[in-house]
Amino acid sequence: MRLTVRLFATLREVAEDRSTIDLVRGSTIEDAWRDLVGRWPGLQPHRDWVRAARNGVYAPFDQVLADGDEVAFLPPVSGGSPSRLTDEPIDVAALEAQVARLAHGAVVSFVGRARDTSDDGRGVLELEYEAYPEMAERVLDEIASEVPGRWPAAAVGIVHRVGLVPLGEAAVVIVTAAPHRSEAYEANRFVIEAIKDRLPIWKRERFADGSEWKRPGA
Repeated sequence: MRLTVRLFATLREVAEDRSTIDLVRGSTIEDAWRDLVGRWPGLQPHRDWVRAARNGVYAPFDQVLADGDEVAFLPPVSGGSPSRLTDEPIDVAALEAQVARLAHGAVVSFVGRARDTSDDGRGVLELEYEAYPEMAERVLDEIASEVPGRWPAAAVGIVHRVGLVPLGEAAVVIVTAAPHRSEAYEANRFVIEAIKDRLPIWKRERFADGSEWKRPGA
């Protein structure tokens, strides 16, 4: 089957704005994306923040396509932010590249990592994070949307990991970018504290003799 694929904004600059691809029947939007990445590998770092549309309607990547469909891949809309939950390792550099622009003279990245010792000195074997995902995604978007209201020239990206997080790996990454360092630092601190206060997510520390649930940052 033959499809029309469209790319916009940053994606268009990596590849082409419009192309035609041929896929076998039963292929999904994910298959169309993989076909494009095979031609333009530079698209792949954007995958975590791209949304897909089929014939002008937002669609999940596992949706099956039909002959003649138009598939569009869309980066975050203007004013939006790459904020999400993930059960995969977090790519800090990719998030920084997504957030920062040439007008941003300062980029501050906070990386909260899984550590091997609890606050009371016990050895931690592993960490697990559990979220109320539908609510957590909305809260992340709300927090991110408040940043430009306080610091108009700033941008932000937030990624929080869920599930098991191996020791030493990032559990949360917050990237803020602004023209000046004071704004970038202040915005980052605001996001950290807002997450601790409002995000419906919980941390389980596993020890040799049991485990314990906590609110992150507690």
